[in-house]
Amino acid sequence: MAQTSKPQNFIGTSLAYKDLVAYQKHSVVSKQILNKKAGTLTLFAFDKGEGLSEHTAPYDATVMILDGQAEIRIGGKPRTLKKGEMIIMPSGIPHSLKAVQRFKMLLIMIRSAE
Repeated sequence: MAQTSKPQNFIGTSLAYKDLVAYQKHSVVSKQILNKKAGTLTLFAFDKGEGLSEHTAPYDATVMILDGQAEIRIGGKPRTLKKGEMIIMPSGIPHSLKAVQRFKMLLIMIRSAE
């Protein structure tokens, strides 16, 4: 299961995302960068073969691949994303993630009243 570190106040700080989460063998590591009522920013590092099982979210979620390669399934349809690519996963639609090779991502969750 994902390991999560305690939130820190990163507002106004220049961040090198590669240094904020490290790969760990057979693990998914996460670090919350921002947690506000309006939404969250969370960095993840997935070892090869690791992932997040299918689930839904109440808000649209954007994934930006920062390193490596991932398979992201949305509504059962697989998509392969690599470093420099991003995808928006719509609210209420089942999705899952798996590391084709180890990868890092930034998850952006923006809550809305819609």
